[in-house]
Amino acid sequence: MAFESLSEKLSQAFKKLRQKGKLTEKDITTAMREVRMALLEADVNYKVAKEFAESVSARAIGEEVMQSLTPAQQVIKIVNEELTTLMGSETARVHIKSKPPTVIMMTGLQGAGKTTHSAKIAKWFKKEGHRPLLVACDIYRPAAIEQLKVVGKQADVEVFELGTEKPEVIAKKAVSHAKDHGNDIVILDTAGRLQVDKDLMDELVRIKKAVIVDETLLVVDSMAGQEAVNVATAFDSDIGIDGIVLTKLDGDARGGAALSVKMVTGKPVKFAGIGEKLDDLELFHPDRMASRILGMGDVLTLIEKAQDTQDEQEMEEAAKRLLENKFDMNDLLAQFEQLKKMGGVGAFMGMMPGMVNANAQDVDDKEFVKIEAMIHSMTKKEREKPAIIDPKRKRRIAAGSGTKVEDVNRLLKQYDQISKLMKQLKTNPKKFKRRMPFM
Repeated sequence: MAFESLSEKLSQAFKKLRQKGKLTEKDITTAMREVRMALLEADVNYKVAKEFAESVSARAIGEEVMQSLTPAQQVIKIVNEELTTLMGSETARVHIKSKPPTVIMMTGLQGAGKTTHSAKIAKWFKKEGHRPLLVACDIYRPAAIEQLKVVGKQADVEVFELGTEKPEVIAKKAVSHAKDHGNDIVILDTAGRLQVDKDLMDELVRIKKAVIVDETLLVVDSMAGQEAVNVATAFDSDIGIDGIVLTKLDGDARGGAALSVKMVTGKPVKFAGIGEKLDDLELFHPDRMASRILGMGDVLTLIEKAQDTQDEQEMEEAAKRLLENKFDMNDLLAQFEQLKKMGGVGAFMGMMPGMVNANAQDVDDKEFVKIEAMIHSMTKKEREKPAIIDPKRKRRIAAGSGTKVEDVNRLLKQYDQISKLMKQLKTNPKKFKRRMPFM
């Protein structure tokens, strides 16, 4: 996640507070100095970092914290609330007007990911029950139209293009096409430049004059740090933007753009790109992002991902098998497939409370490829009844999967542990719930 380094530094600062009983004003001042430095190292705007630390300090140095039985937890609670406010407080959604079509203009510099994220957003809206239309308004970049056609096909969304006709003419005819063919959302993929210049802005202004643009979204690369905030400020000043799409939020960027852009520009982040696949797009939830940064996880997004990638009947059948203690290797294989659809084990653990800073080496997805290979090397009977796997069968499974007997033994041991947990769920659900609260 983009905030991994920031999360680690904040965790260290709060650990020092937890080691103390009653907090003094000096303790809080010292902690806030560390928080401010952590934010600056994450490439957060200096003024934003300074005001954030001052705001937390003002609230923390008060009766609510000083008189509390758990002062460190109260400080963390305040930081969580202030982080949420910093990023926009509430989830900002694209406004869909009652009389279609809603026109969304995608803008940004060249290389920011406009075309890919136009398709991502189109696919997201399609899942929501809409009929989006992608429009190729980038007539300059080589193969831009072809790229939009490719990602449009992957998203199963129609693409409207008129070759090298003027972008404002393309936009106007696309809106007419949408009205005639029942498309309720029109997404304009516009051209970018290597830097903000007059020609780019003039073209965007002409498009806005030709059609009524309901939402202007600016696509910015979160790895650009403060430069992304500067770009957002320039675009908003010249053409006016309604929201921001942050890309590469799953990378190792410092994340300062996500924490600064709302406060500096006043415009909310509406979507976050979290991977290269077309499904790797999320609504930007400030409260959930604050929880992730502070190591509290993001169980709500985790649940939503599970619901998106597994149909209701499959989930009910899996739950029924677990409750009836019929969990076997086939079920384990199905769960690994589910984790892969949700972005892999690393992404899963990044949303679990207390596991944001888990070592990536400890959650290497390659290990699960080995496990899948071992399960695929088992016979149907062995998958259904792993207890019958004797030393001879273990050697055959290891040879068939390109692994070692020790790997097979480890897999069988892990399966036994999961089976015991399932039995506990059936015999004592309350105790199981206390041990696994996130379930």
